[in-house]
Amino acid sequence: MPSSSRLARTLSPLLLASLAFAGPVLAADYVQAPGSALTFASQFQGEVFVGRFPDFRTTLSFDPADPAAAKLDVVIPLATVTTRNPERDETLVGNDFFASDRFPQARYTASGFRPLDDGRYAADGTLTLRGVSQPVTLTFSWSPGEQPVLTGKATVQRLAFDVGTGDWADTADLPNAVAVSTKVLFKPAE
Repeated sequence: MPSSSRLARTLSPLLLASLAFAGPVLAADYVQAPGSALTFASQFQGEVFVGRFPDFRTTLSFDPADPAAAKLDVVIPLATVTTRNPERDETLVGNDFFASDRFPQARYTASGFRPLDDGRYAADGTLTLRGVSQPVTLTFSWSPGEQPVLTGKATVQRLAFDVGTGDWADTADLPNAVAVSTKVLFKPAE
């Protein structure tokens, strides 16, 4: 039986060699877990209203130690929009707004995040809505743990996507800027 010091001398080079060939730590891959929310807020003639997309789906590849390698993909089925006002919901899925019969989903994708000075991150991504793709920045905080949470905000200029055309294009009644917020709970991808 070899001595413990001889065994240590034999294993040390093997351990170093295995660490050298192990490669970089890769980002964790996540899928959205139940309890997540994607909401937006605007106002019509001074009255604030809030809507949500209950069936959105998110995938994420993210390592806080290497945010530049991150990837985010959010798919938003537009016909599922709800503001708890059936008349407004019908208008939103119609041709003047989402035209969900022709454009059934919106999609937000981002590759590479930027760390911000306050511990948050920025995802400079692309939103595709009604066949129009425009840059949109999502700023967010990241809470690691057994069930990580991304909590973020963005501002979408609706007219850049032809959302709210015709009589709805008047920004005196319906502002151009729409506040979007999300809280996504994650679980590891299988």
